[in-house]
Amino acid sequence: MATLEPRSGSEQRGTRPVLLVSSDLFNSVQNWRSLIVAPLTTSSRNLRRGPSCIAVSAGTAGLRQDSFVLCHQVTTLDRAKIGRRLGELPAAALEEVAEGLRVAMAID
Repeated sequence: MATLEPRSGSEQRGTRPVLLVSSDLFNSVQNWRSLIVAPLTTSSRNLRRGPSCIAVSAGTAGLRQDSFVLCHQVTTLDRAKIGRRLGELPAAALEEVAEGLRVAMAID
């Protein structure tokens, strides 16, 4: 869970689940205050955004509702905005997210 404030326009905001997408090596540097995350939403209308929106079923990684990882809204947050840990995505879901990130960022 993370607090996504302040935000503007169509950016996800409020306290919501996020997926930590920065590398473990990057995350382990305690002096580095930033973490890279992808926000989640429960709005299925985001599926129209295509392959950069990854569906995750309720119950997976501690999620209470069907949710969608918004790979096209990756952002950097200060560690102070990160709250409790809900869970961990299974390897297959992480592969789908990795592909969503590649599509969103035009990484070959």
